[in-house]
Amino acid sequence: MKKADIKKILFMINNWCVFFLLAAFVVSCCTMLFVTILSTTLNLTLTEENLSTAAKLTFANVILISLMFTVIDTIRRKVMVDRPTKRITDAGKKLTDGDFSVRIEKIGDGYAYESFNNIIDCFNKMATELAGVETLRTDFIANVSHELKTPLAVMQNYGTMLQSPDLPEEKRIEYAKGITENSRRLANLISNILKLNKLENQQIFPTNEVFDLSEQLCQSLLQFEEIWEEKNIEIETEIEDGVLISSDTELLSLVWNNLLSNAFKFTEKGGKVSLSLTADSDSAVIEVSDTGCGISPETGKHIFEKFYQGDTSHATHGNGLGLALVKRVISIIRGEIAVKSEPGKGSTFTVRLKRGDLIGMEKAD
Repeated sequence: MKKADIKKILFMINNWCVFFLLAAFVVSCCTMLFVTILSTTLNLTLTEENLSTAAKLTFANVILISLMFTVIDTIRRKVMVDRPTKRITDAGKKLTDGDFSVRIEKIGDGYAYESFNNIIDCFNKMATELAGVETLRTDFIANVSHELKTPLAVMQNYGTMLQSPDLPEEKRIEYAKGITENSRRLANLISNILKLNKLENQQIFPTNEVFDLSEQLCQSLLQFEEIWEEKNIEIETEIEDGVLISSDTELLSLVWNNLLSNAFKFTEKGGKVSLSLTADSDSAVIEVSDTGCGISPETGKHIFEKFYQGDTSHATHGNGLGLALVKRVISIIRGEIAVKSEPGKGSTFTVRLKRGDLIGMEKAD
């Protein structure tokens, strides 16, 4: 006999003993009360033979009642406890084996199964979340592997060609420059992955301080002066002076650098990049616009996803993590970001940030 069968038998015996003791106590008390009241009311004299017969009948009734309760309880447990529990445990085993598509149907709508249905709802939500996490993890690994392989392969090829003894000087400089650019791209990729991981796991917490947002935006824009001069890009600015804001200056600097970098990257020679800042007592609104290739509606749905690159012609200049970082930073500092774009006409990214009670400080300045 299997251990599981022995445990079931022992469990049934245990249940029967419990019901036996309970029934014995209740029936004995009721019988004694009934006999006492009956003998007092009718002036009956109870003999030893009568009491013996009553005790035997009571004992038989107790055994019968406890046995009946045990059978009923066993059937009830089998139907109302064991079956739904087995459905949940079977689904749990499938989930642990990697089947994230498993879902459990609710067990009726009655009150008797309400607790199990609550557990089932939680299980299904957990399975849905795990399925999403698994998909993201798989895509992340696939994308990271691809992004790592590309610059490594280029560096390897250039390194091999540099070993040629009769390589012209201009080719040597070109290949060395290619290795430098791809090593920089690889370093940026790893740096962005680490930043995004910390942001997503809330290992970076915003440190609020009051600073001049107008000045920060101007400094961020000036970092790209060499690029706009090289591409002959027209710069248009409309930035209010002295706009103070209470936020994390380093995290916001990451946002402006990424948005401006994208604007200059996707703007062709002779195009235009615009930067504006307006503010009221509650919020500051920053707009970064360009006259680049624009974004299709389908691409616009995914631009804040990790590694997504809608314009593959510029894939060598980025790794698809910049806007994911921007989105996460804006979420952490409780701001808002939106994008308006039309293919062939450029894009406008709008960031709205809460300012706090800073009006008095501005007037003091």
